[in-house]
Amino acid sequence: MVAAKNIFIQPFRRQSSKLKEGLYKHFSQRAECHLSKADIEINGNNPWDIQVHNKSMYQRVLAEGSLGLGESYMDGWWDSHCLDEFFNRILRAGLDREVQSWKTIFDHLKARLFNFQKIFRACHVGKKHYDIGNDLYQCMLDELMIYSCAYWPESDTLDDAQKAKLDLICRKLHLKPGMSVLDIGCGWGGTARFAAERYGVSVTGVTISEEQLKLGCDMCQGLPVDIKLQDYRSLDGKFDRVLSIGMFEHVGYKNYRTFMEKTKRLLKEDGLLVLQTIGADRSTVRTDPWIEKYIFPNSMLPSPVQITTAVEGLFVIEDWQNLGPDYEKTLLHWHQNFQENWKDIKHKYDDRFYRMWNYYLLSCAGSFRARKNQLWQIVLSPSGVPGGYRPKI
Repeated sequence: MVAAKNIFIQPFRRQSSKLKEGLYKHFSQRAECHLSKADIEINGNNPWDIQVHNKSMYQRVLAEGSLGLGESYMDGWWDSHCLDEFFNRILRAGLDREVQSWKTIFDHLKARLFNFQKIFRACHVGKKHYDIGNDLYQCMLDELMIYSCAYWPESDTLDDAQKAKLDLICRKLHLKPGMSVLDIGCGWGGTARFAAERYGVSVTGVTISEEQLKLGCDMCQGLPVDIKLQDYRSLDGKFDRVLSIGMFEHVGYKNYRTFMEKTKRLLKEDGLLVLQTIGADRSTVRTDPWIEKYIFPNSMLPSPVQITTAVEGLFVIEDWQNLGPDYEKTLLHWHQNFQENWKDIKHKYDDRFYRMWNYYLLSCAGSFRARKNQLWQIVLSPSGVPGGYRPKI
């Protein structure tokens, strides 16, 4: 009976195997067609080419888009020796717009209907990303723990480039001893510490991360710095200067006007606000699906028109500088530090996290190299600086 049963089953197995191979071939040809537009070969010899270890990857990516691409990498289904250049080529060729999943469309619809950055959701990104572990960020960042774009024109090291960025912002704010400064999204307190030590100001910083609060209080001990676990919308008081570095990406387009109205109320009439944010060339309502799920939940990048619409009637735009190319170099330094120090922290994380973090840092570096993401420093004043604004050199 067993032999007879196998006689009937074997043809179906062969047919199923042929069907599966046919599907693999179909999806691989489609993937090959897309990738050729970016001069990327499947299993090619160039460092940016893709090495496929699981043929199911083709169908997964074509069905799920960005999310499928990132998750299949995390699962070890494919590799690229030079991920940053792989993404540079993908984005320059516009392949991110060619492969869209139904989930991406659904997520955009939900974002238009709901406000994903309400106050009760504010702590989500803190717990998901910033509270992962201070040891991770200490092995990756500079000595001041600055988790935003550095400034490289005259710097050779990450420490110097971050201090150059902070000094640039302090000079743009025209800081003077005795001034009160509000730092919205203060991280681990590195900016507050720098401004207090170098410019003699007092700083109030707010963060939504408990881990940042703990380390930040230690880093700023003995200085006129007060760091609080608080959402920006619940702040009160008046400050000579307000700054926000790398936090606006978590505000959400439904709250941009709220952010500007709140900072206007917190800022003295003759004050200045410096806003540093990653930006996008096109207006959108959601971030990349993979970034949303694994790195920065409820985040999104503002466009120029979204920012200017939020600012209109509240502030005068005094200065707008694009430091986008500097972010590629910053991310590559973070990645190098992460690689070199992984041995010291890997006991706390697994291999999938390691691949996820590599993917995050290098895909972002590729996006800045492709000039698809920008980094803006914007100087705003409530009523316009009398006689005109000039950064202090």
